[in-house]
Amino acid sequence: MKKIVPMVFLLTSTVFPSCAVSSQKEKAISPVRVSPMGVNAREPQIAVGKEGGVWIAYGVENTIYCAHSSDKGVNFGTPVKVGEAGKLALGMRRGPRIAVSGKSLVISATYGAKGGGADGDLFAWHSEDNGNSWSKPAKVNDVSGAAREGLHGMAASEKGVFATVWLDLREKGTQIFASLSRDSGKTWGRNVRVYRSPGGTVCECCHPSVAFNSEGKLTVMWRNSLRGARDMYLSTSSDGLTFSSAQKLGGGTWMLDACPMDGGALGFDTADQTLTLWRREQEIFLCSPGKPEQKIGDGIQGWLAVNGNIPGSLWLTRRGGNLNAQQGEAKSRVLASSADDPCVASLPGNGSRFLAVWQTTTEAGSTIYTTSF
Repeated sequence: MKKIVPMVFLLTSTVFPSCAVSSQKEKAISPVRVSPMGVNAREPQIAVGKEGGVWIAYGVENTIYCAHSSDKGVNFGTPVKVGEAGKLALGMRRGPRIAVSGKSLVISATYGAKGGGADGDLFAWHSEDNGNSWSKPAKVNDVSGAAREGLHGMAASEKGVFATVWLDLREKGTQIFASLSRDSGKTWGRNVRVYRSPGGTVCECCHPSVAFNSEGKLTVMWRNSLRGARDMYLSTSSDGLTFSSAQKLGGGTWMLDACPMDGGALGFDTADQTLTLWRREQEIFLCSPGKPEQKIGDGIQGWLAVNGNIPGSLWLTRRGGNLNAQQGEAKSRVLASSADDPCVASLPGNGSRFLAVWQTTTEAGSTIYTTSF
């Protein structure tokens, strides 16, 4: 187990100059509680359909739940039990992922008989009825135990292809592997190596990210480990079977003999240009491949969605601290004063552009909340 870096940060804000700004002022709705109080709901992830349906997946101990909203996150129904398959990898960005394409929903998560990184495989559940019922789990990794680190990402294309990427331990050193499903998560194709670091391993405890552009091109992002540097890299694929050479993001570097447990996120604008968000030291950056990174704030645990050409960015000042949100060049604002593990998705149509989700922990336990901005 690598060393983990505990840090506390103060909030600042700067401008991302390449992003357009709307003069329309959006008002956030009051935070909406998604999970029951006091059940220790953790690690929420969000998916939004083209018609405005919202689904939030999260874990409670060893069980995955999914809550559905049909009105862009204003109201949520009673969470539905998705399933469980042993000991759920949950915490520090380990936990379920969710994606939607058309009428197909898929949730993925890592389970093991022992848990805690001793064993574990990546599984996927699918639903065709808005998340009211869920299939039995389908195994994704084709070498048992290879996905035991529990850190992964998932995305869906507009054509109904689902992709997972994960930190893979089938050989010595941590690698990035991927798999595609072309039948709405029912079955998964052969595992494909995205990247093997010449340094012997990628960053061992930072989740990888994955996204499709409008034409179905796949982009994968991860934190590397090269000669002591923990910088972000990405690779692309048109078929999910062969991947481009890895490309470093940003001009700076982070020399660190530890794992920051912070993987970032990515998305695409209307021209299918890639935009990424990630942390270096105590700073949060937006960055497009081949261009200089732009600082937007100080903090940790950033996440990103893109609505049209406007990035919606989230980050924490510290774990359990302020949750900060920013649209494009607009000034950042605080959505919650006590938050962990935030995630964000873009909303279709008029009104608020983004929906944020996070967990708040009190003496009674962890609860999932959401709000638009």
